[in-house]
Amino acid sequence: MTYAIVETGGKQYRVQEGDTLRVEKLAAGEGESVVFDKVLAISRDGQVTVGTPYLEGAKVTAKVTAHGKAPKIIVFKYRAKKNYRKKTGHRQPFTAVTIESIEG
Repeated sequence: MTYAIVETGGKQYRVQEGDTLRVEKLAAGEGESVVFDKVLAISRDGQVTVGTPYLEGAKVTAKVTAHGKAPKIIVFKYRAKKNYRKKTGHRQPFTAVTIESIEG
């Protein structure tokens, strides 16, 4: 079993070939290929290789499958006894990617 830990959008993800995951919005169209070169670690057959902080020459290739927005969350600000109420919502954009290959 081969997996890698990659960093994108300020977050870290553990990925394997064939995985589909939602990451922070990327500037790539649907069907395009994306390369994650910030690889923190790779595990192959129980052998774990860890970078300092990134592995040289390692990359993970993924294909963009969709763009979208996450469900809305409600942000409600309230001050007791001050008649202050403010209600807003937020929908975080995301990009769904499918991992194609892990190299390095």
